Amino acid sequence: MPSRVRSPLLLAVLVAAVVPAVLALLVPLFAAPAANLAPRDLPIAVAGPAPVADQLAGRLAAARPGAFEITTLPDAAAADRALRDREVYAAFVAGPDGVALHTAPAASPTVALLLTDVAGQLAAERPVTVVEVVPADPDDVRGAGFAAGFLPLALGGLLAGALLVLLVRTRPARLAGLAVLGVIAGPVGAAILHGWLGVIDGNWLAEAAATGLFVLAASATVAGLGALLGRPGLALGALLVFLVGNPLSAVGAAPELLPQPWGEVGQWLPVGAGATLLRSVAFFGGAGAGAPLAVLAGYALVGFALVAVAGGGPAESGAATVEPDGVAAPVR
Repeated sequence: MPSRVRSPLLLAVLVAAVVPAVLALLVPLFAAPAANLAPRDLPIAVAGPAPVADQLAGRLAAARPGAFEITTLPDAAAADRALRDREVYAAFVAGPDGVALHTAPAASPTVALLLTDVAGQLAAERPVTVVEVVPADPDDVRGAGFAAGFLPLALGGLLAGALLVLLVRTRPARLAGLAVLGVIAGPVGAAILHGWLGVIDGNWLAEAAATGLFVLAASATVAGLGALLGRPGLALGALLVFLVGNPLSAVGAAPELLPQPWGEVGQWLPVGAGATLLRSVAFFGGAGAGAPLAVLAGYALVGFALVAVAGGGPAESGAATVEPDGVAAPVR
């Protein structure tokens, strides 16, 4: 009797001690990136005649040391091309009437707003003309809808991958489930984000393909690790896809606004790569899609491979067969 009392008590004390420790890790992980948003080598352009552009670039570098990675371009047309190609987030264009700011809020409304403030400080008393070269969707000018609508896709992929490992016993069925998920999730996600919520407004087929690949990459990662390592693998997959991948994704900001190297690390994880890919196809005609496309395809392929070659995982290891004498025995 005393041991029965002590075991639940010990378990309760252990839970009470572990949960605060986990929270001590998770709260800074989620809050620190958002609390320390600032430009760090943020790609921008300065356009105009060489002497004027060089002077303006020098003023920007002196005003915010280390904040900007500055490219000098000859004129406004070149600056706008760089914006549409996702090479820079904004361009300070020097002209006879002063400095104009050309922005791409579709890449990051947060960055566009931040640089508008910087332009105002540079111009002092003179008004700054702001030209939105690649605007955000008119129904989501702050980008909040995009971020809020995108993250449930990550949760859905995570949940699907875990359920395939926990409930489905055979490898072929798990692989078929992943494939069907990728095919269905893309059109459904694009229909919601594009047609219903109206937070993206590009080519619908490209948006569906990007969304489907992202959900597939997330689910295949979780399923592959779960098939390889069992329930610890599912926990590791959840860590990569959401608990770490979400706060480092910069879905609502930009990777260059996060403390480094975490902003760069986030782009190598499924959520960060997925958000960048979807922005590229939804607003920039696919410009800048190469790197995130490769990252997501890599996660999807590795996940499929792990499911195909790894052990059965929780569903098979927990199954039972009936021996000739009628005694149930676990499947080995």
